[in-house]
Amino acid sequence: MARPTTEISDQAQQRPTLVVRVQDSLRARIADGQFAPGDRLPSEAQLTREFGVSRTVVREAIAALRSDGLVEPRQGAGVFVLEPPVTPALPFADLDLARVSSLIEMLELRAAVEGDAAGLAALRRSPAQEEVIVDAFDRLRRLAAEGQPTADADFAFHLAIADASNNPRFSELLRLLGTTLIPRRAANAGADPLVAPEYARVLDAEHEAILKAIQDGDETAARQAMRRHLKNSQARYREYLRALRR
Repeated sequence: MARPTTEISDQAQQRPTLVVRVQDSLRARIADGQFAPGDRLPSEAQLTREFGVSRTVVREAIAALRSDGLVEPRQGAGVFVLEPPVTPALPFADLDLARVSSLIEMLELRAAVEGDAAGLAALRRSPAQEEVIVDAFDRLRRLAAEGQPTADADFAFHLAIADASNNPRFSELLRLLGTTLIPRRAANAGADPLVAPEYARVLDAEHEAILKAIQDGDETAARQAMRRHLKNSQARYREYLRALRR
C-alpha cells in the first residue's frame, strides 16, 4: 500500500535538516581529531544506525563533506578523511607597513591603480563629485597651512578621486587598505605626524596638479600627475630607507 502523500512530503521537508545534522557532527569530529587524516569513516550502515536516518541522508552528508575537500570516497574501500584544505592567504596579509619596503610596494601598486582612477575621474566625474574632490583638496591645504595632521584629509582626497572614476572597484581597494596607505602615517606606526612646511609645499603642489588636470578633463595629464605624485613618494621613502641604513 502506498504511503500517504503527506507523509512523503514531511520526510522531504525534514531531510535537509537531517543532512545538516549528520554533516555538522562529522565535520566537528574531523575538526577535533576524532577522525584524523587517513582514517576511514564509519560505513553507511553504521552511520545510518548511529543517527537514525536513511542511507540517502548519509550519502548527502558525505557528499557535502566531499565538496568541502574534507573526505574522499574510495571505490570498494570506504570514505577516508583528507588533510585539511590549505586556506588561501588573505590579500595583503603579509603587508608590514612598519617596513619602508612594504610602503614602497604599496606606492608602486597605487601608482598603477590610482593613475588610471585619476584619468577616469577626469573623464567621468559628475559636478557633485568634482565638488567633493575640490572640498577635500581645500581641507587638505587648510590643515597643512595650519600645521595640523593631514593624513586623513590626504586619504579623503585620494578616495574622492577614486569615487569620481565611477568604477567602484577603485574606491573599494582604497577603502580596503584604509588610511594606512598614506606613507607618512604608516611609517610612524599609525600615528598622524605633522608634515614639515617644505614637504607640505611639495605635496600641495603635487595634489594641485592632479586636481587641475581632473578639472580640465585632461585624462592623460590627470593620470600622469597622479603617477608622478606617487612615484615621487616612492623616491622620498627610498631615501628614507637609505637614511635608516646609514
